[in-house]
Amino acid sequence: MPPVTYSRFIKFLQEDMNLPQDSIDMAQRHVSIAQPSMPTNNGLLPMVLWKYGLVNLEQLDQIYDWLETI
Repeated sequence: MPPVTYSRFIKFLQEDMNLPQDSIDMAQRHVSIAQPSMPTNNGLLPMVLWKYGLVNLEQLDQIYDWLETI
């Protein structure tokens, strides 16, 4: 994902989803460990957020809906 789009995605998580920066940072660390060659993989980040209970299924659906619009 291009850096500008990834920045918009992170801003969406912070502002629209009201996720704390610490939660986003933790999920990003897990993504970078799982896929070190693709640390800005937006497809994996929502699943990591859900896996660790940082978003519920409804929020996960909202995230994927947003990702479809970009």
